[in-house]
Amino acid sequence: QVQLTESGGGLVQTGESLRLSCAASGSPMSDYAMGWFRQAPGKEREFVATITRAATRTYVRDSVRGRLRISRDNIKNVVYLQMNSLKPEEAAVYYCAARTAVTGELPVDGYRYWGQGTHVTVSS
Repeated sequence: QVQLTESGGGLVQTGESLRLSCAASGSPMSDYAMGWFRQAPGKEREFVATITRAATRTYVRDSVRGRLRISRDNIKNVVYLQMNSLKPEEAAVYYCAARTAVTGELPVDGYRYWGQGTHVTVSS
């Protein structure tokens, strides 16, 4: 079983950047596809990005393509979400998640393991 701990959230202004990190422990992160999700106040949690076990491919939601990028370091057991040109509507709690997957799989749902989340605030 893998445990996930996010960090890197904070307050930024519109257009600024932030990098979130998620440290995995308890099990090799390379066993899992990893994803980032977010939940804004009063809204449902939504998928943001996913990356294959070996970091060969990534997939992000349309609204963040070109601005948000997911990456991972399976040696350090850390997955990242680089967020550029942030918008006020992207203020949310960002969650890291893991799930078992076959090689090359890019799951957008079905995640079993979740972190506690890290808050991102974007001021206008």
